[in-house]
Amino acid sequence: MLEERIKEYLCEIAQHAQPVTYQALAKALKLIPPNTIHQLTVALERLIEEDAANDRPLIAAFVISKARGGLPAPGFFECAKRVGRFQGHHSGPDAWAYYKTEFNRAVGFWQSPSL
Repeated sequence: MLEERIKEYLCEIAQHAQPVTYQALAKALKLIPPNTIHQLTVALERLIEEDAANDRPLIAAFVISKARGGLPAPGFFECAKRVGRFQGHHSGPDAWAYYKTEFNRAVGFWQSPSL
């Protein structure tokens, strides 16, 4: 299952407290075209829903968009909003403040998750 592969890889990323781009993650997981980024985003949204339902920091916070200067894609914020984790717009100061907090929470939790 793609979600499990992503989670395993992102737990490794958490050890270094460094995000990864969507493209780099797709390449690392050897996703097969077409629509590799779409495959990834669908799976990441499922992980957001799972983390929110289990009151965990969002592991998807480790994945950022190369084109957004260090922020995840707008879909991350829209999904976080749907699960009650984010209020505001997907860009600007609200997005940056939320992302920074969520990323730091994710690092602390996912470096040694107790699932």
